[in-house]
Amino acid sequence: MKAVSVVTIRKELKYKSKEELAELCLRLSRFKKENKELLTYLLFEADSEDGYIETVKSEIDEQFELINTSSYFYIKKSARKILRTIRKYIRYSLNKETEVVLLLYYCEKLKAMQPSIFRNTTLTNLFDRNVDAITKKIEKLHEDLQYDYTIILEALKD
Repeated sequence: MKAVSVVTIRKELKYKSKEELAELCLRLSRFKKENKELLTYLLFEADSEDGYIETVKSEIDEQFELINTSSYFYIKKSARKILRTIRKYIRYSLNKETEVVLLLYYCEKLKAMQPSIFRNTTLTNLFDRNVDAITKKIEKLHEDLQYDYTIILEALKD
């Protein structure tokens, strides 16, 4: 079966009643964990972006505590997994400021890790790529926010 375009789906959804739309959303939430997570964000957390950021930060903290630091191999795998999770949460939000905040937090946690990530080329490159990405994303924000986040980013680079 071939999926139809978003435009076609949007047109078709206009003809559905509220009850039918609710049923479609519930049915959609049964199939993938990501669908359920997105619906949770849209229904419960989209109104309070600060609360959402704090929730994600606490999950990041938990994941960093679970990292096996006995080998850089395990640190790399875990760091990439955490970054994938963060990017998934960023996709739910679609807010550029949230994206910058979460990526800055990730880089801060990565930099503070013991053993130091700067003894490993792959982890250093991962850190540097994220710092570069944050720099590009900061440029798209409002001027006041750019200034605030640039200060944080410069402190992170030192």
